[in-house]
Amino acid sequence: MKVLITGGAGFIGSTIASACLDDGIDVVILDDLATGRSEFVEGRTWYRGDIADGDVIDQIFADHPDIDATIGCAAKIVVPESVANPLYYYTENVSKGLALLGHLLRNGCERYLFSSSAAIYEPGQGITETSPLNPMSPYARTKAHFENALEDITAGTPLRAISLRYFNPIGCDPEFRSGLQVMKPTHALGVMIDAYHAGRPFPVTGTDWETRDGTGIRDYVHVHDLARGHIAAVRRFDTITSNDADGGGPYRVINLGSGTGTTVLELIEAFEKVTGQPLAHETVGRRPGDNAGAYPDITLAGELLGWEPVLSVEQGISDSLAWHARRSLVLTHGSEE
Repeated sequence: MKVLITGGAGFIGSTIASACLDDGIDVVILDDLATGRSEFVEGRTWYRGDIADGDVIDQIFADHPDIDATIGCAAKIVVPESVANPLYYYTENVSKGLALLGHLLRNGCERYLFSSSAAIYEPGQGITETSPLNPMSPYARTKAHFENALEDITAGTPLRAISLRYFNPIGCDPEFRSGLQVMKPTHALGVMIDAYHAGRPFPVTGTDWETRDGTGIRDYVHVHDLARGHIAAVRRFDTITSNDADGGGPYRVINLGSGTGTTVLELIEAFEKVTGQPLAHETVGRRPGDNAGAYPDITLAGELLGWEPVLSVEQGISDSLAWHARRSLVLTHGSEE
């Protein structure tokens, strides 16, 4: 089997690529290095280019006519940036994504695995694939719009597609071949790691939420577990998108995640367990726009993919800390932006 991975020089795409190679799946990578890193594709078959560039896509398929499926990981993902520049996000995540689908269909590639986001859901706990949608940022809305397009396009063309929805990937490739390349991540674990190294207290934003301990709940899943989920979807693609499958058809949606979520206090406890040291933290007020948080139900992933997470939050924290310590040594080529 051979797959094309768009965005394969990024955090998630490169981890999927490594896991595919480990699993005996050949990979071809397309990335323009706008946010990806050339270090993450060294020694691999890759093309530097834009997903909307038909000439590049045509060349890839001319060189690799045996590509069986495409895994779409190329996207802009920074929520504040999407608020400040929504036109850019709709262009990159929707317009260019649609152009890519046209290029894939023209080249006879009819299997598309979309690395989507659970941010498109209405916040809640135990979210299923049929739960209400309420994307709350331009970034999330671009994901929802593209999924809507996938549903329509698969109904009227030979394309078949699976969307994998998930929240917060943590950790890194188990062999440290790649990891989070952003130097100042804004998610809770990234802020926690920065606070830990700087010796400043980590802010706990509210303790009166309707959760099991009053602090906000988020879903964290190890990036290697996510990669395993993508591989399982590729391996079972035809079965999952078959009209004979239970609830099947040319377009399917599947949640990936922990299945339980992690509250802020639980994340702090796990962090202290990993480091063996207390983490200074302070309670502050709720931030504007905050909510209690969310995590997905992953029952369908077990049924359709035979998938469940095997790496704990503690392992994700440990790997994130280890990657943080060696990141500057791995990323030797400076900014590729």
